[in-house]
Amino acid sequence: MTYIREPKIDNAPTNGLLGVEDSLAYRTHEVERHLHHYDHFFGAAAIPSGTAHVADHLTTTSFQADAGNTVFGSWLQILGSDDTPHVSGGAFYDVHEVFIESIERANIVYLVQIGFGESGAAALSADMVTELMYIAPANSRSSPIEIASKRQAVGTKAWIRILADGQNTGTMDFFIGLHEYEG
Repeated sequence: MTYIREPKIDNAPTNGLLGVEDSLAYRTHEVERHLHHYDHFFGAAAIPSGTAHVADHLTTTSFQADAGNTVFGSWLQILGSDDTPHVSGGAFYDVHEVFIESIERANIVYLVQIGFGESGAAALSADMVTELMYIAPANSRSSPIEIASKRQAVGTKAWIRILADGQNTGTMDFFIGLHEYEG
């Protein structure tokens, strides 16, 4: 009996994110790209264009969301259909950081929802929402807060809404950080 020896897996070439979706090589490369990537931060567009362009790269103009009267405020669009890809060749992105510039109410818990889809309501209905909680004392400095969200196809709109616990309104000024994947 003759045995044919196949090359070991560590010597076999792979296509990573350009290969077979959900294969071992694909998933390994997805994790690798998520951990080792280039960050890109966005704020409110200086000249927005409907729901297609709402975010500018490396701007100093933050987004501002406002809470409702002890309820979540309205959904605010933070990425338009033309805002991604930022880097040529990107096929997917994920929002992975929020940099909070300022808040209206110190020492209050802010509940934050970030959704992906045609509208914030559609994202919530489809359970395409990631959440975080934030509290900051008065006069504190912020640093980016890491969040987890699934990869989205470029062109997918992103939305945010906030609730300031027990408060009638409460603004939050922020930027978002994302990174992109090629396949």
